[in-house]
Amino acid sequence: MAINRIMVIGAGQMGGGIAQVAAQSGLEVVLNDLKPEFIHRGLAVIAKNLSRSVEKERIAVAEKEAILGRIVPSTDLADAAAVDFVVEAASENMEIKSGIFRALDKAARPGVILATNTSSLPITEVAAVTSRPGSVIGMHFMNPVPVMPLVEVIRGIATTDATFATVDALARAMGKTPVEVNDAPGFISNRVLLPMINEAIFCVYEGVATPEAVDQVMKLGMNHPMGPLTLADFIGLDTCLAIMEVLHEGFADSKYRPCPLLRKMVKAGWLGKKSGKGFFEYA
Repeated sequence: MAINRIMVIGAGQMGGGIAQVAAQSGLEVVLNDLKPEFIHRGLAVIAKNLSRSVEKERIAVAEKEAILGRIVPSTDLADAAAVDFVVEAASENMEIKSGIFRALDKAARPGVILATNTSSLPITEVAAVTSRPGSVIGMHFMNPVPVMPLVEVIRGIATTDATFATVDALARAMGKTPVEVNDAPGFISNRVLLPMINEAIFCVYEGVATPEAVDQVMKLGMNHPMGPLTLADFIGLDTCLAIMEVLHEGFADSKYRPCPLLRKMVKAGWLGKKSGKGFFEYA
């Protein structure tokens, strides 16, 4: 099945980025979210990103308008009936994702691939709520989507070779570099990244060093472009906690135990950049 029109579910940071990249590659995009204001907010961010590209003379004004013109809003999952591919980028919560995939399974035409942008939840479990588990796959974009080249393409236990090949080709058509991964807690990216971030939080929790010092050591000593605690703030501390809990539950290994300080900050509403305060403060 040729893929010309896709649905992106979730107009937040990840979903908006996926919609932008898809539209830039020439695809028609149906951007779905619960409320029109969520979509309008996402479209405003996309327009701002494209305006920066115009200012830097990477694209022309006419191209910006053409990209935006390829994105149409939707607040009804039934609109999946008119697309060739769906990628979900809703909250990192299995109950929410399962509900979405049950609805998509009913709405989307037979043979349409249903992908999830989950950063840690099991693809096999998501696929199990549908009647097409062979056509369900993980398509984990990195943040910020318009900038980062990687896409983890994650096979569930039932994902077919044809489904994988289609998504691999789609990622390449969107200008990304796909990497094949099998279904396991955290996949590759977050199984490696989040324990490092969690250990950095333990360093602060145990009084080993300040957040500034931890980040400086990792930037200057390990040549990381961004310190782990700044990165945690950027990801969202609630998301970091959710991923660590998936790892801890999935492997039943104490090395994945979320740091108590991480739990405390999330309970306080200190979620990082999106809340204005995390390990650092943001205007």
